Amino acid sequence: MQTNFDEVIKRRDTYSIKWDGIKTLLPEAHWNDETIPMMVADMDFACAPAIQAAMHRVADHQIYGYTWPTDPRYFDSIVDWYHRRYDTELKKEWIAYSNGSVSAINCAMNTFTNAGDGIIIMRPVYGHFNGMIDGETNHKIVATNLINDNGYYTVDWKDFEAKCAVPTNRAFILCSPANPIGRVWKLEELTRMAEICRKHHVLLIADEIHSDIVRKGYTHIPILKAVEDHSNIVLVIGTNKSFNVAGLLCSNVVIPDKNLREIFQAQFGMCMPTPFTVAAAIAAYDESEEWLNELNEYIDGNIDFALAYIKEHLPKVTVQRPEGTYMLWLDFRGYGLTDKEVHKKIYEDANVMLQDGVVHDVEHGECFQRMCISLSRGELKKALERIAQQFK
Repeated sequence: MQTNFDEVIKRRDTYSIKWDGIKTLLPEAHWNDETIPMMVADMDFACAPAIQAAMHRVADHQIYGYTWPTDPRYFDSIVDWYHRRYDTELKKEWIAYSNGSVSAINCAMNTFTNAGDGIIIMRPVYGHFNGMIDGETNHKIVATNLINDNGYYTVDWKDFEAKCAVPTNRAFILCSPANPIGRVWKLEELTRMAEICRKHHVLLIADEIHSDIVRKGYTHIPILKAVEDHSNIVLVIGTNKSFNVAGLLCSNVVIPDKNLREIFQAQFGMCMPTPFTVAAAIAAYDESEEWLNELNEYIDGNIDFALAYIKEHLPKVTVQRPEGTYMLWLDFRGYGLTDKEVHKKIYEDANVMLQDGVVHDVEHGECFQRMCISLSRGELKKALERIAQQFK
């Protein structure tokens, strides 16, 4: 492995939400200089060398004015990546730049549904979907609960179709791979979801921002590959998670249907990237695939280490090996503690910042924790040791 992912890069005092912003955003949180933050879905690894070099080239130019992806490689690199990585054919005209996956999903909801309409999600799911639906866009959350079989989650197909059949439920947000449960959806699952949505005239908004982070033996299948009819699909992709450039706002929206695309673009307006954004995306897709492969290998090792440690030192925690993402979904219910007691032991006593399960599942998330293990193995070991000490 050419990349040293064991290197610890200090991130405090670098404007990082994960390392600095939490003190402002959550002033009530237990936080000090010894806290290990593992709650935000970004990585503590240095970016790929090609991305670093591209950032230096842009910085050295000395002018950072209004920017547009005029370089044909911007869109060509995306098309080439999906052809090479996923055997999926995209067309350049389907793709539009977005300054973030959340803003793209919000725009899709506002554009194709009305305020008060139901938006379907499958819980447990990325917690910010809740705020997007009922806070930022004034829609109604319609949750269908995934079936939990000892930590492995599958779709409740009867309930999902029943929710889709309600005429006022107008869109479904699919998280693929699934955050926080780590599922990489199978072809037959994706096909069935899409068929049910099309049958009931439900817009399918696929958030595939974690698509490149998958475990050995699993393959992410883009929703556009799973079905031939793309007339009701909005796909959100990007380099944000895969290449650790979330601060550069490197996201894109893919809409094959011409009518949907034109309506969306008219509503979304002219969204301009920074020059750093354009350069980073091209460098990621064109020059950083080997780095990504090494990253996935290192995360595989982190997961193997964490699961072995948990089995030995936190034996009452239920956790499945994730198929995708760099997250563990930890079930502490076996310790017989309340949600507040679990939280205190981890956040205050162990001084490790995870994310409470109720963020991702308000009904059934008590005593669950999401752990992002996208950090050096030494720091991961330190965090697990601290937590295990509190649950002896």
